Amino acid sequence: MASLPTPSASLRAAIDRFDASAARGYLAAASIGLPTDATVAAIRADLDAWRSAQRDPMGYEEVVESTRAHFARLVNVGVERVAIGSQTSVITSVVAAAVPAGAEVLCVEGDFTSIVFPFLQRADITVRSVPLDDLATSITDATWLVAFSLVQSSTGRVADAAAVRAAAAAHGCRTLCDATQAAGVHPFDASAYDATVCHAYKWLCSPRGVAFLTVSEAFAEQLTPVHAGWYAGEQIWQSIYGPDMTLAADARRFDVSPAWPCWPGAEPAIGMFADLDMTEVWARASGLGDLLCDALGIPQQHQAIVTWPDASGDALGRLTAAGIKASGRAGRLRAAFHLWNDESDVDAVARALGR
Repeated sequence: MASLPTPSASLRAAIDRFDASAARGYLAAASIGLPTDATVAAIRADLDAWRSAQRDPMGYEEVVESTRAHFARLVNVGVERVAIGSQTSVITSVVAAAVPAGAEVLCVEGDFTSIVFPFLQRADITVRSVPLDDLATSITDATWLVAFSLVQSSTGRVADAAAVRAAAAAHGCRTLCDATQAAGVHPFDASAYDATVCHAYKWLCSPRGVAFLTVSEAFAEQLTPVHAGWYAGEQIWQSIYGPDMTLAADARRFDVSPAWPCWPGAEPAIGMFADLDMTEVWARASGLGDLLCDALGIPQQHQAIVTWPDASGDALGRLTAAGIKASGRAGRLRAAFHLWNDESDVDAVARALGR
């Protein structure tokens, strides 16, 4: 039987920042995360300030930059290598626009479409999809870019990223990794990739509308800021009128202007995760996943997202009837464990499924 590690003081403090009673039975972080008390308070304070005419656009710049710095620390890159956005598909399209005509992009069969569709829109390139297990061995000298999610949305499986990076290096292939289902629960080093994308509304427990691009200095030179606007300027508030354009010298030139009300809520959440040991977080979340596998009598998956076949939706229906929030994807039931979950959630699932 799997056993759950005892949380450190810092992890325990992070767990206590969630509303435990409201979060009990919530196994859907892979769909949308839950806010901490600090995030709720920050959003309410921002709404109150807006309502009382105490908000202006310039006043959001400090919280945006603080959040950018937290994310840089979380994923181990310099803050100058982080750009902000609001959706991963929009960010990915910047990379897709840089693929040379006739080049090949390698993707994973069944990967989330935000990291696939932007490439499929290019009729002048080849997009080849292969099973996750074959990703590294499918990279060839003809592959210009390999694009994949570190953690697969539909199955929770973790890619062998080290093997992919090694194969990419051997063939001179660039790497794009989507960390949306990983950052905040699984250790992630963005400096190991040419570019990464991440939306923060899942495991980073932030409002939807806060997303990030990290890009190496060398790869950034190959990208065009196709969404360039005033927020991408070297001096933001001197870039709001044309025709002159001086974009930021670092990754900020890929910035998309922020959805202002989202960022006050994201700042305390991402700061909290940046302070945690992600190895410990993953051990707890995947440990709960293994406890559930044991309770259901299926092989341990060593994942925070535990999935099993449920094409009819019967198991999901039973969980829903029992007040347990999970999700179904690609004919599989998906139970996701995060900081607010504990052994009682495992027991509740097992009881609801008659195990």
